[in-house]
This record gives sequence, structure tokens and C-alpha cells, in this order.
Amino acid sequence: MNKTIIININGIVFHIEEDAYEVLKAYMTDVKRHFSTSDDSLEITTDIENRIAEMFNETLANQNKQVIVEADVKAVIEQMGTVEDFEFAENDNKTTGSSTFTYNTERRRLFRDPDDHLVGGVAAGIANYFDLQAAWIRLAFALSLFFAGSGLILYVILWIVIPKAISRADRMAMKGEKQDLKGFKKNFEEEISMVKENLSNFRHEARPFVYKVRDFISDFFAHLGTFLRGTGSLLGKLVGIVILLTCFGLAIALIVVVVAFVAFGKNDIYNIFPFNIVNHDTNLIFLAGGFLLLAIPLITIILLTIGFLFKNATFNRSIGATLLCVWLASLGAVVYYGARASADFRQGARLSKTINIKPTANNTYYLQLNDAKYLTNEDSTRLKIKERFNGMIILDDDYNGNNMDSPDNVRIDVEKSDIQQPVLIESFTARGRDDEDALINARNISYRFLQKDSVLKFDRNLERLNNTKWRGQELHMTLKVPLNAKLVIDGKLDRNMNFNLYDCLQANTPQNPAGSVFVMTMDGLQCKIDTAAIAAAAKADSIKNHLVPDTAKNENQ
Repeated sequence: MNKTIIININGIVFHIEEDAYEVLKAYMTDVKRHFSTSDDSLEITTDIENRIAEMFNETLANQNKQVIVEADVKAVIEQMGTVEDFEFAENDNKTTGSSTFTYNTERRRLFRDPDDHLVGGVAAGIANYFDLQAAWIRLAFALSLFFAGSGLILYVILWIVIPKAISRADRMAMKGEKQDLKGFKKNFEEEISMVKENLSNFRHEARPFVYKVRDFISDFFAHLGTFLRGTGSLLGKLVGIVILLTCFGLAIALIVVVVAFVAFGKNDIYNIFPFNIVNHDTNLIFLAGGFLLLAIPLITIILLTIGFLFKNATFNRSIGATLLCVWLASLGAVVYYGARASADFRQGARLSKTINIKPTANNTYYLQLNDAKYLTNEDSTRLKIKERFNGMIILDDDYNGNNMDSPDNVRIDVEKSDIQQPVLIESFTARGRDDEDALINARNISYRFLQKDSVLKFDRNLERLNNTKWRGQELHMTLKVPLNAKLVIDGKLDRNMNFNLYDCLQANTPQNPAGSVFVMTMDGLQCKIDTAAIAAAAKADSIKNHLVPDTAKNENQ
């Protein structure tokens, strides 16, 4: 039975026999004494202790035991080398005039090199492992990027998997250097020599650094110019052709748009944004200004590109000055008339009108779209309605709501009324230069609402009277019906309602061909769902499912 003690080697705890501890203590004392005159004795001895701790861990793991014995310590000392042998080798080298240590190499281990890295040190670590130049490994990774980016994926995986060489022992194992006293001594001296060399080179090259940067920039732009004059010239022509074709396409599209605007006619163009917000007598100026504002930059790019491609100076200073002046004048016109138009939206006004709805006997109301087209007196006279279409009704076929004037400007809400009398509250809103102007614009809104028995007909859009320009005119209607009133709403009004009609139509059981059925409850308007019909349908399905197996059974018999 031997006495054991607990020791701590750089943070790692070991159980060691007392005799083994004395041998290890004497060895480390000699090591510290030998390296006490070195430039950084503490770093060397710490690395040696770390290596000894690693060897102890390997010994305990391989032999499956928990205590370090004297034989284990002597085996580690034999691998590390004794101080006496090391000092004898140093004296022998001094006598022969050589300062080179001769020692055997070990098997290399794969680490990421933190001292020679561009990204993560993977390429340098692989190069050290196979004793190659790191440049070849980096070149292989670069070439593999062209194979669906596999090189990048592989590099990231190796970056995660391969450990980083943190300690001196890791860096020595990465290069295959034997981790004994000679190896640690040589590695440390090489590191110190490299640091001194780098400091010497830095002092030598610090002064001309600015000149090197200047020369590098000069060479870079010289090579860039050569590239552009050669291969870059062809690339520039290809880019120029693409730009030229794109500008031609945009110019043609712009001309088509302007022609389409003019094709609407002098009167119809007033109903297209932004021409419906400016004065009618300035529409031509606004149209021409907007066209030139977009066309001149395209013309300039086309002329410059043609000059670049064909080496022909088609764009001189006089042409450029003329186009610039015209473009600035167009910009000024558009900004001026746009600012004048925006000033007409400064103030807002609201007018309200209440219409009493005639009650029905069964408290049911049918909300439908009024598809009869509204014509002014001027339109009726121009189209000769009484002569050509006598007895006919002209329908409004603009069901898709393609109203470029002011789309979705009529909204309908439904609320519960506190009295039995249903009412329709119409709220007209508009904007203007001042309060009076806004009120006049709101008053010039015309809207038709018709009631025929239980049918309530709503127009799709409102109309503006007296050639009033568009100033944000809107109409918001609130239909108030009493409790338990039933509303059957036509699907064509879906765009004007503030709730979804289609979902309710699908939920109605059975479905009403006239539209979606709603009922006014204490909680507001609710989609009507016939629970009795749903229960009867479910019962019928259940009976059918039970009868099918019996029928099949009888047929099999």
C-alpha cells in the first residue's frame, strides 16, 4: 500500500504516488533552472507542463487507471528528455560551432493554423498536415468554387470540425515537431527570431509605406485601363447595346402612353389622373411637360450611348444645353401646376343628408346595384336618346369598377336603428382650397338612390356636377334598419360594402339566388344561417351513411 497525493498541473488534477511526485518535482525543478535565463522562461515551462499533463492523461486513459506511478513519470521524462542530455547536446553544438538541434519528428496532427490564415486557417492547417505550400491548398479551394460552390461548403464544414491550434504544443503537433525539451526550446527560439525579424523589417519598411500605397494604386489603375482598352472595351459595348435597346423600348412605351391619353379625346382625358386634378385649359401643358420631363433623359442617354458605340460625336455642348433648358422648363411647368393643384386639397368639408326608407310589411329589404346608366342632358341630346333608343334602358356595364376618375368612392355600412323607421344617412366629403371651396365641391356631388317597394337600388359611383374637378369626392352611406330586419344584398354590391358578401352567400342554407342574406341582431348585422336546415341535412347524411352498408350487404347475399 503506497501513499498518494493530489497535484495540480496547470489546472488539471492528478492522483500521484509520493515517490513518483518526488521524481516529477526534481525533474521540473531542473527544467525551470535550465530555462530561467531564457527570454520568457515562464511561457516555456508552462508549455512543458501542459505537455506533461497531456501525456499523463493519455497514460491514465490507455491503462484504465486513476493514479500516476513512478514508472509513468519516468516514461514521460524519457520521452521529454532529461535536462542533463539537453545541456550536453547544447555544449556539444557550441564546441562544434553548430547551433542546429537534431531531433526526430512525430506524426502530424490536423489543426487550423492561427498564425498563417486568410479566413479561418483551414488551408494552412491542411498544408502543414501534408507538408505542402498553403498556396496550393488555397488555389484548390478557389477552383472548387466553380463546381456549384462545393468548395465553400467544404471549407465551412472543415472550419467547424477542425480544432484551432491554440497552445504551443498544438502548433508543434501541427507541424510534426517532437514535443520534448529540444523541441520546445527550438520552437520558442524560432518564434523569438521571427518576431525580431518582423520588427526589424517593419522599422525598415515603415517610412516608404506611403510610397508603396501610391505605387500600388497607380499600378492598379494602369492595369484597369489596359483591361478596359482591351477585353473591357467589348464588355462596354455589350452593356452599351443593352442600355440603348432599353432606352428605345422605354421611349416607344412613353410615346404609346401619350398617344393613348390623347386618344381618349379632349373631354375624356379630364377623367384620368393626374389630368383630373388640374385646370382643363392647362391639361395640354401638363401633358407636354410630363412627356418632355421623361423623354429628354431618354434621348440624352440614347445619344450618349450611340456616340460611345460608334465613336461619333452626336452629342455636342449646344445640343446638351438646349435639352437641359427644355427639361428644366418642363420640370418647372409640372412642379408649378402640380403645386397649384395640390393647393386645392388644403381644406376638407362634409355634408350630410338623411333619407327616410319606407318600411316593408315583412321587414325584408333587397339591396341591389342600379345598373341603369346615368346621362346628363348634354349627353342625352348628343346621343339622341329619344330618337335612337326610345323605350330602352342604357345599362352601366362598368362592373369591374375600372373607374379611373375616383375608384371605390362610394361605401355602404349597415347599422342597427334605435327606432322602427329605417333611414339612409348620406355623408358627402370633398376637399378644396378653403372651407367654402370644399363645401361647394361636396355640394356638387350627385348620387342616385332609388326605392321601389322593398328594393333599394344604389348607384355604383357618384357623379360630379358642373364639370367639377376631382378633389377627393367621396360618399359614405349608413343604412340603419330596425332589429330583426332581413337584408338580401346583391353580390354586385360587394365592392361598395364594408363587409364580405361572398362568405355569407356560401354560409346561407339554403342559398338565396337574389344574394347574401343577413339579419340585424342586438350585436349588429349577422349572416343568416338556418340551423334547422343544417341539422336536417346532417341527419339525412347520417341516415344515408347507415343505409349504404346494409344495401351493399343485401346485394352480396
